[in-house]
Amino acid sequence: MDFHEISFRVRYAETDQMGVVHHGNYPQYLEMGRTEWLRSYGISYKAMEDNGIILPVVSISLNFKKSAYYDDIIVLRTYLRKKPMVRIEFDYEIYNGEGDLLAEADTVLAFMDAKKNKPIRCPADILEKIGF
Repeated sequence: MDFHEISFRVRYAETDQMGVVHHGNYPQYLEMGRTEWLRSYGISYKAMEDNGIILPVVSISLNFKKSAYYDDIIVLRTYLRKKPMVRIEFDYEIYNGEGDLLAEADTVLAFMDAKKNKPIRCPADILEKIGF
C-alpha cells in the first residue's frame, strides 16, 4: 500500500511533566500527516476551503503502543484506505527515530459543502489527482 511519510521532532510544549508526549497531541500529528499526504498529490486544504469544500473529522481512533518523548524524532506514515466517496479514510503508523512503532490510528473525514453544510461526493478533480 502506498503511503506518504513525514518526520518531525517532538517539542517540549507537547510533553507532560515526565517528558512523554501528551495523548492530546496525536490528532494534530494526524492532521499534519493527511495535509501533507494531500499536498503530495497537489491538493491543498486551503484551495479546497477557498472553493467551498471542507473536510471535518467524523471519527478518529488511536491505539498507543509505546510512548514518544521530548526531542524524539517522529516518523508518521499516512495511507489512504480506499477510494474516497463522500468520506475519505486514512490509516496512520507513528514510529520513533529508531523504528519502534508508537501508535496506529485511523480517521474518517467527510467532504462537505461549506455553504450548505451538506455532505458531497469527492470532487472529480481530487479523484483524478490521486489516481482514481
